[in-house]
Amino acid sequence: MNETNETINVTGGGKVQTRDDARMRVKKIAFIGLMGAVSAVLMLFRFPIPFMPPFLSFDFSGLMEMLGGFMFGPVAALCIIIVKIMLQLVMQGSFSLGTGELQNLILSCTYVLPALLLYHRNKSRKMAVAGMAVSSLLVAVVAVFTNLYLIIPFYVKLFGMSMDDIIAMCSTVNPAVKNAATMAVFGILPFNLIKYGVTSLVTFIIYKRLSRVIKGVINK
Repeated sequence: MNETNETINVTGGGKVQTRDDARMRVKKIAFIGLMGAVSAVLMLFRFPIPFMPPFLSFDFSGLMEMLGGFMFGPVAALCIIIVKIMLQLVMQGSFSLGTGELQNLILSCTYVLPALLLYHRNKSRKMAVAGMAVSSLLVAVVAVFTNLYLIIPFYVKLFGMSMDDIIAMCSTVNPAVKNAATMAVFGILPFNLIKYGVTSLVTFIIYKRLSRVIKGVINK
């Protein structure tokens, strides 16, 4: 028998694992870690969107999370999210005593997991699109609550501000913002619909090509 196919152990249920299986598993773990690292780097390239609340910034970190989840499953996506947050803490530290990282975890999981659970039940292009559409809408709604009841109250206390100060800051870039409700409707909600909608669109465009390359390397 060729050495690359040599049996190295027998797992539960009598399943035989070869050296090739172990090598592919190591490569898969390496790619998951790499995707987490790329996701953390993408977070460094944040930028604001015109007419949107200035405390919100756009980044493409969700791209690696969704791509990794489509390729390797929901557990892999969760690992990518955790690696991203841990690396971000190492590179930049926390500016919010962990509050921002908690929000990042909540929103990232809300974005990727519903789409991946739907897709892995029926692996088709149509289900991938439907899953990302559902996830983009869901995470935009969740972001309203995490910002209004987690992030904004934290910064208001930390910097000695008031909610009126936050609303006034948003009103300077978008006159439609008059209070917390309009800030949610005309600021936080559309910002996140744009952010995750664009991320989903880019995911859809590059997934097939990228997955072929990565799976080709893993299976080599």
